[in-house]
Amino acid sequence: MAALHSEFALVVGLGNVGDRYAGTRHNAGFWYVDGLAERFGEAFREDRRLPGALARVQSAGRDVRLLKPGSLMNRSGTPVAAVARFHRIEPQRILVAHDDLDLPPGSVRLKQGGGHGGHNGLRDLDARLGTRDYWRLRIGIGHPGDRTQVTGYVLRRPAPEERRLLLEAIDRALDETDRLIIDGDLEGAMHALHSANP
Repeated sequence: MAALHSEFALVVGLGNVGDRYAGTRHNAGFWYVDGLAERFGEAFREDRRLPGALARVQSAGRDVRLLKPGSLMNRSGTPVAAVARFHRIEPQRILVAHDDLDLPPGSVRLKQGGGHGGHNGLRDLDARLGTRDYWRLRIGIGHPGDRTQVTGYVLRRPAPEERRLLLEAIDRALDETDRLIIDGDLEGAMHALHSANP
């Protein structure tokens, strides 16, 4: 059986723009790509051609673009699809980092495809890309226990202990991004991330 391998050309962090959303659970994807840009010594810049901020890093001589959509979460698909079309990036070479209610804080999982699970950012991405075949980095934020409380929960900042767990999970994901994900060893990355206990 061949090793699972994919070289990502676009890494997207999902979140809501604006100071009122900074540091909220729903912006965990932003936290990840911010950390990735920092590790590569790059900064995000607004792109006048589309709503979003872009950074470009180099890994093993390849350009990898990082994107923070400049829209609210439920309109994330438009800037992602625009960047993918402009740079001719297939969905299978896109990695999308996002918060996940179904995983506890401190957990992070890597997968390709699947349903959106009620996540409005993923729902819009599915529609705009016309496929679910992109990869997802699922950052666990836990569940409030009642679905009627989900909206308020994801738009609030986590408690200090929960924030510590989230940041530790993101650091583990960043370690695997440097060593494995950008270089394409997804099987190795999955094993390292999924075997870690929150």
